[in-house]
Amino acid sequence: MIVYGRNPVREALRGRRRVHRVYATERAAREVWLGEVEVRPAEAWEIEERCGSSEHQGVCAEAQAYPYVEADTLLAPEHALVVCLDEVQDPHNLGAVCRVAEAAGCAGVVLPKRRSAEVTPAVCRASAGAVEHLSVARVNNLADWLIAAKQLDAWVYGAASDAQVPYDRPDYRGRVVLVLGSEGSGLRPRVAAACDELVFLPSVGRVGSLNVSTAAAALVYGILQLRAALDRAP
Repeated sequence: MIVYGRNPVREALRGRRRVHRVYATERAAREVWLGEVEVRPAEAWEIEERCGSSEHQGVCAEAQAYPYVEADTLLAPEHALVVCLDEVQDPHNLGAVCRVAEAAGCAGVVLPKRRSAEVTPAVCRASAGAVEHLSVARVNNLADWLIAAKQLDAWVYGAASDAQVPYDRPDYRGRVVLVLGSEGSGLRPRVAAACDELVFLPSVGRVGSLNVSTAAAALVYGILQLRAALDRAP
């Protein structure tokens, strides 16, 4: 896989997958974070041709394929918070959600194998390299995995604009799986049915819904705040 852009390449060098080689313009090759890695000089047009994007910022790297994990391993921690995306196909949305999940300390992200974005160079770029440090899993059937997750003592909450339960009502202690759907169609019926409860974010403005990555940020940090408040309670 070709990873491009300064943050994605830097995090790939710090991450868990092997980087075979780095290509950089003369200016980008001076970056201190490149350390002792061998850098092959290249012109900007050569890097663009190699990675297929003009947003390379003068550097790209050849790395091994992205190392997905087994979904069940994400629920090993006692207080795991896992984010699932139901048929989110925009790579920029996936990258942004992964950036939120990694920054918030989530156990990982789960994606269906079909009709969903996967970790591509564009996702690496959109995540600012966060995918290099985040566990991402792919499952054959998301609804089936959610049912299995409940058998592993996880509570599953789906985000839906027409839900009746505000997001700040549930008790989010323990293992929690948060499921968000695509902006166009939301959660599929079987995925929604596999959730223990559907929750919504309050909206007092005129815009009907949030971008999926924005909703993920609000919900994830809201859950963390609610957990902290419960832990402080006598």
